[in-house]
Formats: sequence, C-alpha cells, structure tokens
Amino acid sequence: MSMHYSKLRKPVIEGDKALGQITDDVARTLERPPTMLWWFAFTLSFSLLVIGVAAVSYQIKVGIGTWGLNKTVGWAFDITNFVFWVGIGHAGTLISAILFLFRQRWRTSINRSAEAMTVIAVICAGIFPLIHMGRPWLFFWIAPYPNFRGPLWVNFRSPLLWDFFAISTYFTISLVFWYIGLIPDLATLRDRAKSKIKKVIYRITSFGWNGSARTWHRYETVYVLLAAFATPLVLSVHSIVSMDFATSVIPGWHTTIFPPYFVAGAIFSGFAMVLTLMIIARKVLNYQEYITLDHIEKMCKVILTTGGIVGLAYATEMFMAWYSVNHYERFAFINRALGPFAWSYWIMVSCNVIIPQLLWFKKLRRSIAFVFVMSIVINIGMWFERFVIIVTSLHRDFLPSSWAMYKPTLIEIATLMGSFGLFFTAFLLFARFIPFIAIGEVKGVLSYGRNKNRKPAIIQNSETELEAVEA
Repeated sequence: MSMHYSKLRKPVIEGDKALGQITDDVARTLERPPTMLWWFAFTLSFSLLVIGVAAVSYQIKVGIGTWGLNKTVGWAFDITNFVFWVGIGHAGTLISAILFLFRQRWRTSINRSAEAMTVIAVICAGIFPLIHMGRPWLFFWIAPYPNFRGPLWVNFRSPLLWDFFAISTYFTISLVFWYIGLIPDLATLRDRAKSKIKKVIYRITSFGWNGSARTWHRYETVYVLLAAFATPLVLSVHSIVSMDFATSVIPGWHTTIFPPYFVAGAIFSGFAMVLTLMIIARKVLNYQEYITLDHIEKMCKVILTTGGIVGLAYATEMFMAWYSVNHYERFAFINRALGPFAWSYWIMVSCNVIIPQLLWFKKLRRSIAFVFVMSIVINIGMWFERFVIIVTSLHRDFLPSSWAMYKPTLIEIATLMGSFGLFFTAFLLFARFIPFIAIGEVKGVLSYGRNKNRKPAIIQNSETELEAVEA
C-alpha cells in the first residue's frame, strides 16, 4: 500500500495513531471506573446545583421580591445570566456547523464536547426567563395555541416572545445535530460493550447502525443538511436576544449595533468556555494528542478576532453617544464609565479588550497555563458586560427622582451559583457516559498531514479501515 502526504501540512492528530488506537483511547475512558478527581468535581458541582435548586424553590414560593429589584431596576441578575448562558452556547454550533461547512479539519477533536456544552448552556439559559416570569407554572400561556382565555393572547411584537421561539428552535436543532453525530460512536460502544444492559441501551440509541456504505451516505447527507440549518441560528439567536434591548427607547439600549455586537460577544465568550473545558479535559482524560496546542492556538485566534470586534463595538457606542449630541445617550455612557457602577465597566473593558491583546504573542497562545487563565478572565468580563448593559442603563432613569441603586441578594447569587452547578454537573455526566471525542470524525482526518515515510501501524486493521484511510 502506498500513501502520499503533503510535507507542508501538520497532522491534526498527533502520536501517529492507528484507527483502532483512536477507538481504544476514547472508549477506554468510558469503560473504566470514574477517578477520584471526577468524583470530587462532580460532588462540588452537584452541591452548587443543590444550592441553586433551594434558592429557586424559595423564590418561587415567596416571590421575586426576594431579589434586589426595585421600581427602576426591573431587570438585573436574571436577565444578565440568561444572556450570558445563551452566549456560551454559541461556540458549539459555530464549531459544529460553520467550521464543518468550511471543511476545517481541526474541529473534529472538539466539536462533540462543544456541542454538548451548547445544549447544556441553553438549558441553563432557559431557566432564567421562567423564573423572571414570577409564576413559572403559567409558562404555557406564551405558547400560541387555541385557548379559552378570551382576548388574552401572546404579543407577537414583543422581543421576549421572539426569544422563546428562537431559543427553543436553537435548542432543538443543536440537540438533534449533537445526537445525530453521536450515532456512529454509540454503535462502536455497542459492539464493545460486555454488559447486556449496556448492549441493549447502545443498540436502541444507535438505531441499528450497521456501518454500511448506504448508511454512511445517508448519515453524511443528514449531517450536512443539519449543519446548513444550524448555521443561520448562530447569527439569528443572539441577534434576537439583543433586540430585547435594541427595540426599547432606553439610552444605552436603543442602538442598531447590538445584533452584530452581541453575536461577536457570544462567540467570544463561547470559545473561552470551550477552552476552559478542553484544557481541563485534555489533561484529566489524557487527550493531549487529540486536543493539541494547534487546536488551542486556533481557538485563541478566533477569540482574538471576536474580541477585537467587541472592543470596536465598545468604542463605537462611546463615539456615537458623543456624536449624536443626545444628552441622555451621552449621560448613559459617561455614567457607565464614571458613575456608581464604574468598577463593573472597567472590569468589563479590562477582561474583554485589554488583557486579550496578549494573545497577539504566539508564545502566549501556546501556553496552556496562560490560555486557561485567560479563558476564565474573558468569561468573567463577558458576564460583567451583560451586567453593565442591563443595570447601568436602568439605574439612572430619565427622571432623577426615580434613580435607584441595585444590589443583588443572596438568593440571586445562589441562583447564579446553581446555574454553574447545573452546567458542570451535566457536563461531567456527559464526559463520563458519552464519547468526549467524535471517534468517526477523528478517523476521517487521521491521514491529513502524515509523514509519508511513516511505517503505518494501520496495516493491522481491517480492509474496510484501510480503504477509508486511502480515500
């Protein structure tokens, strides 16, 4: 067998892997008992989840008067957290859909976990509008179905209703896209399973996958179609979320820059969270040869690009407030930078604009410790961005007589902690029971950039696998 490889291309997967090795490396983490480190992380995150459940249960029983809201600041932590978690979910769809359509091979090692992150983050986001309703058990009232409530009907002109349709659509497409990609790997686990219960579960969830050419052809067709459907959602979902603010008349919100600004910020924060999770996973699960420094560097470049767009948006907002000669608009942005909440504004600018400029240096982009700290700093900054947009635009109203300060209560803080507990608990369960890396997709890029003088270990594999590599 003769193979021809380009000397100019770096391998996507390091370690000179054989096809069978990839299956073993990924499946082995699911077949062995969980480590003490996994149990410690799960216990910690589940404890945060319990705290969040207790806080939400209490505020539903007592009412949202347990929050620090007042007559001026009617939105605060709840909507801040909602926009934050929706943004976190954007990177997964971008990696899965857009980078797939552009044939970016490096996505194959991180797309599975990024997709799972998207699904979990959207679940976390969806909780907060329900709580904000005050009576979440009446959630079905916003669904447009025939009812007996007379003239009481949903307001289709409200961006909050657009949120419902956009996020439910986004969640459905993301979940289906993630699950479709799982099917070949579930079939692999089915064939490896030794327990009868596991065999039955994997047989049901893999839908009788047999790996034939016809099956692969139909699978790839569906996968491309779903990627095409999911791509517009990356741009539309956070654009619609931004219209919660942009369609109002409040200074600091009433701006046309919000849709692209919010989309760039969502990808910015989403990739930062992907980096946080991937850096931990590559160390704990021993995936250094699958999630390489090249993967980390490419994600840093995406962060640097989107961070530049976010920084430009900050500057544009300031410039237009000055250029418009609108006294209310000018005051809103001066108040952000110099008012009572100026500390949150400068945390936002420092974390999202100033510190990420260090990523221009290649040595820092390839430093695991630096990138890990940077990813956490960026997500802190992006949370404060949403806080600044919401609270500082509300707490100083048109009339000084209605000005008020906002201070979160312990219930709000506990709810935020609970959302992080839900996110990490669900992600740890995903890493424990579902292949963290897409086995089939990684095998598809295995031959990319290999050294042509290599003595291939794949000779020991089946003829089907050899044909796949040659193709």
